[in-house]
Amino acid sequence: MHRILIVEDEEIIRAALRKLLQHNGYEVAVAESVEGATGEYDLNAFDLIISDLRLPGEAGTSLIGHAPGVPVLIMTSYASLRSAVDSMKKGAVEYIAKPFDHDEMLSAVEGILAQNIGQPDSDTADAGESGVNSGDPAEIMYGECSAMERVFTLIRKVAPTETTVLIQGESGTGKELAARALHLLSPRANHPLISVNCAAIPESLIESELFGHEKGAFTGAVSGRTGLIEAADGGSLFLDEIGELPPEAQARLLRVLQEGEIRKVGSTQSRQVDVRMIAATHRNLKAMTRTGEFREDLYYRLNVMQIRIPPLRERQGDVLGLSRRFLARQADRMNKPGLSLSPEAMKAMERHRWPGNVRELENAIERASILADGDVITPDQLDLDIETGDDYAIPSSLVEGDNEQTPPPSRESDGGSDLSLEDYFQHFVLENQDRMSETELAQKLGISRKSLWERRQRLGIPRKKS
Repeated sequence: MHRILIVEDEEIIRAALRKLLQHNGYEVAVAESVEGATGEYDLNAFDLIISDLRLPGEAGTSLIGHAPGVPVLIMTSYASLRSAVDSMKKGAVEYIAKPFDHDEMLSAVEGILAQNIGQPDSDTADAGESGVNSGDPAEIMYGECSAMERVFTLIRKVAPTETTVLIQGESGTGKELAARALHLLSPRANHPLISVNCAAIPESLIESELFGHEKGAFTGAVSGRTGLIEAADGGSLFLDEIGELPPEAQARLLRVLQEGEIRKVGSTQSRQVDVRMIAATHRNLKAMTRTGEFREDLYYRLNVMQIRIPPLRERQGDVLGLSRRFLARQADRMNKPGLSLSPEAMKAMERHRWPGNVRELENAIERASILADGDVITPDQLDLDIETGDDYAIPSSLVEGDNEQTPPPSRESDGGSDLSLEDYFQHFVLENQDRMSETELAQKLGISRKSLWERRQRLGIPRKKS
């Protein structure tokens, strides 16, 4: 069993992360500060240290020096993302931005432990030979259908090369997991994988975040900063939602791909970087080149090898398998070991089109697990709309009273107008954000808080301040 140390001064986060990791089979210890961690534990006895960046006393990055043989994962808020880049340069194996969802944290932990599998864990000296956490895509992603087997085969073939990869797929299909598998199976696995959501960074900051900047390059640049591309030097850079990059950043990125060099904002000097580029998008980049939204030369530079992650509606054989995995995870989290799906619920899940893909399926299982009165989940608790599976369905079981909320207009009630999913999302958030918390909004939309934040950024819907 792998041993993990959590160093976090906020009790709520510390307790929640401890519970999450314990429920997923890890042995966990906790500390509130670097001084507490070094005074109470032998840090070299752990397989992984997860630490907040900002702690009372010494910073979390100092743990890298206290335990040079143990990988350190740094947690940081988005506001201190640049400090996280500095953490990578100091030796942190990865960073994760707060707030993070459970799957994001578990995926990061599994990836780090997979890279360090050569060190035997505390219980089994031959763990490195067992093949567990080898980085193989079939262990990182689930899929038994022929479409996913083709994806796994392609990942295994292209991962050992230096080829640039473009991952295409709808939101919620697991593009970031595919990128992680590509990195872990590559010769760069012992170097950092830097993941960047291009849609989540304000357009005015994207160039500074990617390429870094010099002191005085712009108002507020009181010191020079290392960019995310430079932080990935020697490793891999995963650019999610690359279709959202503004034109100026596209031109700069093209130079990185062509010449292997970057120039910080405000600098006249370039420097060489050795980075393997992995990009992902849910948009049609080729169509965007015809409208001028995306550079054609950049598209062809990125599209050397394309991996398409199929939507869940094309993976009917995987729906029940994924459901069982998510259900087992929820049963552990909620201490309900007997949780199961009724035959009717399984039929409903097989008939649903899953417009939100794997993420929607996981949310449906989590929601039903909470609502289930006994051990058997019924179709009513899943609350899937079979007839209009391409639309968001606000779960009626989560609406707080019949008169408290007016749902957004459906396609049927709108006289047949074609209301897109983004229109639906925007309408619902604007109508309800004044009286609902972010958690409540996410629950009623059937998405995670992270997805809610990402869509706010992409659609330009600012979060209301309380």
